[in-house]
Order: sequence, then C-alpha cells, then structure tokens
Amino acid sequence: MERKFGFIGGGNMCRAIIEGMLKAGITEPGDILVSDKNHRGLEALKAEYGIGITDENCKTAAFADILILAVKPNVCPAVIAEIRETIRRESVVVSIAAGLSLPVLMKYLKCDIPVIRVMPNTPAMVGEGMAAVCSNGLVSRAQMEDVLAVFRSFGRAEEVAESLFDVVTAVSGSSPAYVYLFIEAMADAAVAGGMPRGQAYTFCAQAVTGSARMVLETGKHPGELKDMVCSPGGTTIDAVMELEERGMRSAVQNAVTVCMRKSKSMGKQQEDAV
Repeated sequence: MERKFGFIGGGNMCRAIIEGMLKAGITEPGDILVSDKNHRGLEALKAEYGIGITDENCKTAAFADILILAVKPNVCPAVIAEIRETIRRESVVVSIAAGLSLPVLMKYLKCDIPVIRVMPNTPAMVGEGMAAVCSNGLVSRAQMEDVLAVFRSFGRAEEVAESLFDVVTAVSGSSPAYVYLFIEAMADAAVAGGMPRGQAYTFCAQAVTGSARMVLETGKHPGELKDMVCSPGGTTIDAVMELEERGMRSAVQNAVTVCMRKSKSMGKQQEDAV
C-alpha cells in the first residue's frame, strides 16, 4: 500500500494501529508521521518503531494521504480548526473520536473531503480489536479498502451503517468492561474455592478467549455451543440454570440498552453543540 499515514495524537490507539500496520507490512516506518504535544511519548514511538514525529499538526496534515485523528472528542474540534486549511483535498480523514458523527465532522472541516469514521475498541492494543467503519459519499472504494486493511491488521473491521454506531458502542466499544467484570466475578468465586488469584484470572480469561474463538471460527449459534457443554444432569446445566434464575440474560440486555441510549444522547449533544 503506497500511502503516507499521518496520526494526530500519539496515545495507545495510535500505537496499536502503527504496530498492526508495520507487522502486517502495510507500510514502512518512513511513511508514518505522528504529531502530539507529548514530546516524551513521541520520542518513545520513534525509538520503538522508527517513525517520523513532529509537534506540528499542520505538518502531519500536509504529509498524509490517510490522516488519522486519534485524539479525544473534546479536543477534535480545535485540532480540525487548526489543520483544515492544510489537509490535501485528495486525502482521506479518518476519525476515531467517539461520538463525533460524519455530519459533525464535516461541519468542523468546513469543506468537501473524504471522511471515514471508525469505532475501534481497546483490545486493539493486543491485536484483537473490533472496529466499525463508515464513510461519507466522497470516499472512494480504494480509500475504504485501504482503511479497512489498516484496522484489520490488528483485529477485525467491518463496514457498518452509521445509524448503528450507537449499537456498536454498546456491544463492542463498551463491552470489554462487561467481559472484565464477568472474568473478575468468576475469578473471585475460584479464589473462594481455594485457587490462587493469579491462576484464577488465567483460567477464567483463557476460557473466555477460547469460547469467543469458538463462536467466530465454528459459525455455530452461541446457544448450540452452550448446549454442547451442558451434559444431562451435569454440573454446567445447574450453573446455567442458576444464571438464568438470577437474570443474567436480562441484566446483560438491559446494560447494552442503557449504553445505547446514553450513546445516542451524547451524540445528540455533540450535534447540538456545532
């Protein structure tokens, strides 16, 4: 992929993306430029990956064919105002700022330019990310494929209608927290049963990892996979019945619904503020 990549914001997600791209051979270190106000963080990125760094956002914007805005949503408007005159019109702007819709981003940019919105999640930092991707009408198929390749280099990425991004927030962006809570709860019970805590976390986390891979790689319905573990009269079916009686299914559904509702509310606030 003969593209120059610019990152404004050199935090954890920037690091995950760069590492994924370089490992996958998508680009070379010399074709990456990162700008940030954190000089120590920039120097660490340069030392680890051999990329270009600068403290000037406009220099990054002028450099990039694919410009990735890896900054917090509250910082994004000021950053866009700073760089919008130097972004090349043939470039594509990629935003990973949560809650900023395509119409909002276009209003900040104040020009017709290809824009892609991406909702990644934190497992990207260990190469197991899940990203939702959508675009405005100015993005070419080639540009979209390039950006999908970038986010697939450290996990999975799919095109999703922007109208579903609140759902994505609830079942992908926020859901690692639900899973961590589940792992912690199982580990606490294991510790109560006498297992050392470190070992308990290993067993519980690996069980979750393996179960998730079973869903993704077998294509079987989760209910079918659950039934495969539940032997008649066995230990697992008793545990599943207890979870059902305690309302685990409805609790998870309600949590996801609350998260979606909050995401919609925050998005509306962003649109009203423009």
